[in-house]
Amino acid sequence: MEVIMTLADKLKEARKNAGLTQVELAEKLCVSRQAITKWESGNGIPDVENLKNIAKVLDISIDFLLDDEGTLDKTIIKEQINLNDYVKEGKLRSKKDAVVYAKYPDADITPLLAKKKSSKGQKVFAELLGILTDAPFGTDEVFNQISDARNAYYLVQEEGKQIFVTVTEDFIESKVMAKEIVGNKFEIGDYKFQKANYKVKK
Repeated sequence: MEVIMTLADKLKEARKNAGLTQVELAEKLCVSRQAITKWESGNGIPDVENLKNIAKVLDISIDFLLDDEGTLDKTIIKEQINLNDYVKEGKLRSKKDAVVYAKYPDADITPLLAKKKSSKGQKVFAELLGILTDAPFGTDEVFNQISDARNAYYLVQEEGKQIFVTVTEDFIESKVMAKEIVGNKFEIGDYKFQKANYKVKK
């Protein structure tokens, strides 16, 4: 009987084969041990940069991690853009909305609110300043304060495929998801995402 390994299984096996603990791997990747735990339990996904670093540290290929049963498909398309060529018009809320709409005009496009996970030191600093609030995860104001304002993120549904799209000042990057995201909240790498309550339309 064939045993199909997930990205989480492969990461755990490769780490053990390299003789590393979760703490040791976390130190080499400059991430938290909690991040490694989430990746190995299938509750989170390393982003592309972390995948590259994992492959290098554990002496494995990215293809091995993502082959067939990975959460991110191997299909990653990165295209250069000139943001000034796009116009915010109609119901489009930004030029970056216009970019993703131009790329996927017939698709269902959901903007994503993004929040970079805080390090332990950042959390302590925030508590000392007394700026932590009881605002629920996903509140626009909270995300706008913390997320990387240079990037915009979208989840695109097109022809039975789910595509994770990043739009920056200089390029649009599309990654086909091998496992469908069904909930409103999910994690990829060092970021938490929540689906916005509107669609990108003209």
